Amino acid sequence: MTARYCSLVPAPDPAVAPELAAERLGAFLSGRRMWVNGTVLHYCFFDGDDDGSVIAVPGCGRSRWVSWVGGEEQRAVVRDAFREWRDLGIGLEFREVADRSEAELRIGFQQGGGSWSAIGRDALPAGRGERTMNFGWDLTAPGERATALHEIGHVLGMRHEHQSPCAGIHWDDEAVYADLAGPPNHWSRERTDANVLRKLDAAEVNGSVWDPQSVMQFPFDPGLILEPEQFRGGVRPPGGLSPLDKEFVLRWYPPLPTGAPPALVPFRSVPLSLAPGEQAEFTVEPPETRAYTVGTFGEGDCVVVVFEERDGEPRFLAGHDDAGTPDNATLRMRLVKGRRYVVRVRLYSGWGSGETAVMCW
Repeated sequence: MTARYCSLVPAPDPAVAPELAAERLGAFLSGRRMWVNGTVLHYCFFDGDDDGSVIAVPGCGRSRWVSWVGGEEQRAVVRDAFREWRDLGIGLEFREVADRSEAELRIGFQQGGGSWSAIGRDALPAGRGERTMNFGWDLTAPGERATALHEIGHVLGMRHEHQSPCAGIHWDDEAVYADLAGPPNHWSRERTDANVLRKLDAAEVNGSVWDPQSVMQFPFDPGLILEPEQFRGGVRPPGGLSPLDKEFVLRWYPPLPTGAPPALVPFRSVPLSLAPGEQAEFTVEPPETRAYTVGTFGEGDCVVVVFEERDGEPRFLAGHDDAGTPDNATLRMRLVKGRRYVVRVRLYSGWGSGETAVMCW
């Protein structure tokens, strides 16, 4: 019987300079979704009567409204999966919060809406009323705890293992399309391409070898894989964290040394998508004044200037120019609740518009 599969939400490719050297491009692609080690990630569960959305009912051309709220047994599975990843000793921390405005990760349980998660920092631009993760079926059913581990793997920046070019999988494409077009997935050819058949860029994979035991590997029935020959009878990962899964996350998020500084606390990112010379406003909404870093995330080569609005006029607050350096253009400062700030970014030739964000550290 075909398993239920994670279906990732398509994300746009980053805009990069065409003349960027291959080694810089590889470093940018491999790390652009990863968290800074030491980050505290807050998660919450939707719990309101109005939390939900309309989804299509497969096979009948109708749609219906379905809640995002899950029961306590479902939430307990997710909490336990977060603990398992944390207990590896990684340098990230997970904290459950009740206020969704304080959460980078907002979790729904919309039955029939598929299971998926934003990958790493792709969760940050989502609005406070939007999900960054969903579980579309019963996590308490036998074997489905692996779904929670899998989606949290995406939170940590991991991709689908079977899409690694290191796997060398030769699919029977039409058999895969036919298998996933039926129940329980009801996938289009485009969705099957995006989540199964398309090969990832080598810079985005979880490791240098294929790991068929990974929790990020889908199980597949016989007849879908033509090569390697030993997998023509199917792939059945055990459903837990493999040694290579653990190696990957500990490489990106090594344990913090004793006496390390306080963990980083990312607040809601505010993507501004500024073109050169443009400016944008944002309002700071934490419960108290905090230290923030304002700037572009990814490659630098730009000027960041921040103005604070006082008496209706923007006043210069701080500026930074990182021309010619590979680091992010960032400024650390104190921002005050409820006060408006203006960010102005000048990007150097070849970089186009940049993603500017507010992050609490």
